[in-house]
Amino acid sequence: MRTALVIGTGLIGTSAALALAGRGVTVHLADHDPEQARTAAALGAGTDEAPEGPVDLAIVAAPPAHVAGVLADAMRRGAARGYVDVASVKGGPRRELEGLGLDLSSYIGTHPMSGREKSGPLAASGDLFEGRPWVLTPTRDTDTEVLNLALELVSHCRAVPVVMDADAHDRAVALVSHMPHLVSSMVAARLEHAAEAAVRLCGQGIRDVTRIAGSDPGMWIDILSANPGPVADLLTDVAADLEETVRALRALQSSDEAKRGEGTSGIEDMLRRGNAGQVRVPGKHGSAPRVYEVVAVLIDDQPGQLARIFADAGRAGVNIEDVRIEHATGQQAGLVQLMVEPSAAPVLAASLRERGWAIRQ
Repeated sequence: MRTALVIGTGLIGTSAALALAGRGVTVHLADHDPEQARTAAALGAGTDEAPEGPVDLAIVAAPPAHVAGVLADAMRRGAARGYVDVASVKGGPRRELEGLGLDLSSYIGTHPMSGREKSGPLAASGDLFEGRPWVLTPTRDTDTEVLNLALELVSHCRAVPVVMDADAHDRAVALVSHMPHLVSSMVAARLEHAAEAAVRLCGQGIRDVTRIAGSDPGMWIDILSANPGPVADLLTDVAADLEETVRALRALQSSDEAKRGEGTSGIEDMLRRGNAGQVRVPGKHGSAPRVYEVVAVLIDDQPGQLARIFADAGRAGVNIEDVRIEHATGQQAGLVQLMVEPSAAPVLAASLRERGWAIRQ
């Protein structure tokens, strides 16, 4: 791939353009908002000047509702040798294109499984996709050259290619992305009119659950409108679980010992099912999840504190597998939770204590 055209210079489109430009590809940028394309160009993602002829690959980074129309326009004017889109829904756009009677041998639907709560070119990064799955949905009609161009795109973005059927992809993202976003928003909505005294008690748990609720509603309306059926099916199952859980909690209020026992069993069953599902979430580098030991360190909110603690862990010969920071409400301090292999935890804790760090159990 020597040349590319990115149509749509939001977070995903600009991030892909930055990655391609960084690998020496000449990238042309286009957007319905010319100012946004100019912003992406100023960031080093390419040029907002139109290409003189067909490029090797056109990448459509438009919302799902507009993907088919943008692709059809690009294909009819022969903008590229190959075409991909990066929308989060795959079955609907392809069926729309088929309905328009277009030859789809030069097209393949793709979806990089990466994003941020913020949108627009200023939120973009050339390493946004690094190590992340990038779904490809070829069909029997897909030209081999186009598949190879798509794989080259994924490689340039340092992502991991995953081949799936388009409709299977849509059911999968409904489960792991679209439905969780709505549930997160529902939980966050309970906080809107909550008492200030209650909100001040928010800890890492509620922050984890509601983090993705901060995303742009307009963007999510586009996504959910393109995949409503699978998401609704999943929410129906979640609603059934909620009803069972409410019944179990009400039973715990009963003065009847047998009913309280039923309530306890119902809550325990839900929690154990949650345990069983959570352990299936892939761990580091996509491997099976591992159980790590936590070494909790109290740090001041000052420049260089995290760099120091990571450097001291390195001097102890311990690899940090994961890290979380829990901020103390109203205080200039926080608790850094360093996740390490169980055998390394005593070594790290002792070494950090020797270097003056305050370890918390």
